Amino acid sequence: MATDARLPIAVTMGDPAGIGPETVALAFRDAPDATAGCFAVGDVGVLRRAAACLLSSHQSPLPVVVIASSADVSRLPPRCLPVLPLAGAPADLAALPFGHIRAEGGRLAADSVVWAARAALAGEVAALVTAPLHKEALAAAGVPFPGHTELLQAEAAAHLGVPLADLPVRMMLANHELRTVLVSIHVSMREALDAVTRPHVETTLRITDDALTRLLGRRPRIAVAGLNPHAGEGGLFGREELDVIVPAIAAARRAGADAHGPYAPDTVFMRARRGEFDVVVAMYHDQGLIPVKYLGVDDGVNVTLGLPLVRTSPDHGTAFDIAGTGRADPSSLIRALEMARRLAGG
Repeated sequence: MATDARLPIAVTMGDPAGIGPETVALAFRDAPDATAGCFAVGDVGVLRRAAACLLSSHQSPLPVVVIASSADVSRLPPRCLPVLPLAGAPADLAALPFGHIRAEGGRLAADSVVWAARAALAGEVAALVTAPLHKEALAAAGVPFPGHTELLQAEAAAHLGVPLADLPVRMMLANHELRTVLVSIHVSMREALDAVTRPHVETTLRITDDALTRLLGRRPRIAVAGLNPHAGEGGLFGREELDVIVPAIAAARRAGADAHGPYAPDTVFMRARRGEFDVVVAMYHDQGLIPVKYLGVDDGVNVTLGLPLVRTSPDHGTAFDIAGTGRADPSSLIRALEMARRLAGG
């Protein structure tokens, strides 16, 4: 989807009981270049509480400014936190305890994402960057989606007027050393194994090739991980590589993709990290995310591929155990803002 990089970027505040609001406040305080032209979506009281968590004896308070529309952002100075409050949010959200699952928190987090997604789909913002939400809080609020990716897919499909199945999306996790794209996302291990089908792998390769071509300005070098140990060892440890993954790679190559594999999962990420490949397509969630997160979550970015909008997020969760302590690290959120701006054309 073509976007106007001059438009503002919406940052959803995440679950109010987690570190999301603090990372948002830290980013706006400490990274004025990354947050220029950005604003937060959520609850003013929660974000003021987050800003208060950052205070020390030698620092001035971070001004939290209520805005009426995204257009107001251009008139504000750096190192303030513009907040577009959601209509209808409960009045006492700032009193929710840190580190506890609450349906009210899950509902606010989801509503913030829905507002930002609809603004992006309507061309009112250039991108959205989502602070972490809590999946159990979403479920407690009755939200019928396990996470951001599925919620955004549903919003985009409804906007386009197409069935959900006609808008496949994929998760990419990236840092400065490694990129991975996943065939399946938030499903059980059994369902993940069942999802390794030729159509799913082919679709993942197509989405990866399209998205990385736009990002890099050239066709990416794609490595495909096998499902089984040693990539099946010629059928000795399973036939998914021979029957599913190899034909999918061949189809992707016929379409012009620079795709190779399948490679042994225990070495392919190391090869990509050394520069042999631009991205690794992994067969399931943990296969792809453990290597990236092991390298450090501070600069990891989650990007949803296949959507008609730009969406990025930090590579960490709500961290209920340190929420409210002022120990949150905004590095991953700042990287997500920078990636969103790059993807939006800025």
